[in-house]
Amino acid sequence: MKAAVIYWSGTGNTEAMANAVAEGMKAKGAEVVMYTPSDLDAAAVKSCSAVALGCPAMGAEVLEETEFQPMWDDLKSNLAGKRVALFGSYGWGDGEWMRSWESDAQDAGVALAAESVLANNAPDADALAKCKALGEGLCA
Repeated sequence: MKAAVIYWSGTGNTEAMANAVAEGMKAKGAEVVMYTPSDLDAAAVKSCSAVALGCPAMGAEVLEETEFQPMWDDLKSNLAGKRVALFGSYGWGDGEWMRSWESDAQDAGVALAAESVLANNAPDADALAKCKALGEGLCA
């Protein structure tokens, strides 16, 4: 199985989560490719069966607007029929950005295959374990 982890990280928190997701995918034998928005062509995920996307909450609980949001807008139409999951970190609020992102995904016809994983600030051991489990579940 080919899988992708696509993430944006400003402080390293979401990157740590992305690495744990990839670790889980690899544990299930998947061939994993990691991308940031600046190095992703939306067509690159066409050969992937599983895709995990990670972005922290920014500003008033929105996705990162300069790189991640435009990439997401281009990518979501290519995710139909794939196992997709979302993850990210936040430092304030209650996770509204994730609920909005999940809703946007569903409105675009993206079927989320797992419960999203959130971490408040730096991911602790529990959040990293959930990320690894998310990766394993996407590639089971």
